[in-house]
Amino acid sequence: MSSEGFLKEMQTIGEKFLLKLQKLPKADPVEIVSFCVVVLFIVTVLLLMIIACSCCCYSCCSCDGRPDHRRRKIQVRPTAH
Repeated sequence: MSSEGFLKEMQTIGEKFLLKLQKLPKADPVEIVSFCVVVLFIVTVLLLMIIACSCCCYSCCSCDGRPDHRRRKIQVRPTAH
């Protein structure tokens, strides 16, 4: 997908989201609750992705950006008889 197609798709999704927000005060309670559940799910997934990426990056790199060699696993080889 080209960047122009991606931007167009994101704009379409944003317009649909704004339209849904504008219609929300007139909606019945079931629609409001389902919309809130979907938004909460999306926010939770994004938050978990950010936490996972930050933990992964922190585990292989120290805060200053250099790799932390103390955490590297060392393979133990059996001794020859």
